[in-house]
Amino acid sequence: MPRILIIEDELPMRTALADCLEGEGYRVLTAAEGETGLKRALEEKPDLVLLDIMMPRLDGYAVCAELRRRSNPVPILMLTAKGHIDDRVTGLDVGADDYLVKPFSTEELLARVRAMLRRVRRETQAPTTLALGEVRIDLVKQTALRGRKPLRLTAKEFAMLRLLAETPGEPVSRERFLDIVWGYAAFPTTRTVDNHIASLRAKLEPDPEKPRWIKTVHGVGYKLEL
Repeated sequence: MPRILIIEDELPMRTALADCLEGEGYRVLTAAEGETGLKRALEEKPDLVLLDIMMPRLDGYAVCAELRRRSNPVPILMLTAKGHIDDRVTGLDVGADDYLVKPFSTEELLARVRAMLRRVRRETQAPTTLALGEVRIDLVKQTALRGRKPLRLTAKEFAMLRLLAETPGEPVSRERFLDIVWGYAAFPTTRTVDNHIASLRAKLEPDPEKPRWIKTVHGVGYKLEL
């Protein structure tokens, strides 16, 4: 089962979280303050970190920022009583993957944990390269070539292709694009997704009006046909 590290300075909350997750079969590690939590995250390599923000000395923002500075990719779910938009933006900007405001229900916590672990599994199984006709795309290095000529794609376009490539042949909803590619800190609309798909088709498809690879799934979103 996945291992989850809880970094939380309040004993009652730390105990409740551990009991909840262990009850679902997860293996749980705990830390009562940021410095110990950072050390455990680096040394024990958990599958997910639940990270409180308001802690003495080394707070959650600092722990998250240091993990990302060291290129540690562990998914981080921030837990905090601070619910203002500026606090959420700060958490996401320093590298958190999701944000849950206290008090929260057990059901919502477990749903977020399951979703984040599923996302990690998909990403580890996703292809690192794509071949679309004469176009070759490296999703890790974020480079693209049409034959030998470099093809310029934006960071958002690479992220959309990666998301499509995680589940080829299956539709990805516009809402999921917004969630994963743009994140909660931005305020785009579904039209933003459509505009970026149109840009991708113009760059990748032989005939953007009759796409061969990036297909529309009416009423849902888009899918990648390989």
